[in-house]
Amino acid sequence: MSESLVVCDVDEDLIKKLKEFRFRKETNNAAIVMKIDKDKQLVILEEEHEDISPDELKNELPERQPRFIVYSYKYHHDDGRISYPLCFIFSSPLGCRPEQQMMYAGSKNKLVRTVELTKVFEIRNTEDLTEEWLREKLGFFR
Repeated sequence: MSESLVVCDVDEDLIKKLKEFRFRKETNNAAIVMKIDKDKQLVILEEEHEDISPDELKNELPERQPRFIVYSYKYHHDDGRISYPLCFIFSSPLGCRPEQQMMYAGSKNKLVRTVELTKVFEIRNTEDLTEEWLREKLGFFR
């Protein structure tokens, strides 16, 4: 049931920006933070960040409101290789309003499909977004 639930559309300019972000040439960590415009029922761009660590990124997220993040991360593998996985992180903090929670949860799958991402993670507390947490999550995709 929840797989087919779509609450909000994705802003066309945001879709274009996310597709460009996917093919960026820079090798630093970068993030696109998105929120839902409740009145328009639309996922929109909130902020863009260049050269931002997971620890810095968590300080940019609201503690009581959900957000969607697409994060390009410079991942150093144990065998010395470097890759640049594109991660989708759904920040859904405890304590946010239930209707807001529902709107974001219902829109997540459409956004993930639209941007064609496979590394999809969720955090319930912004403090959990650390370098160690992200490396552990990415370890499953070796």
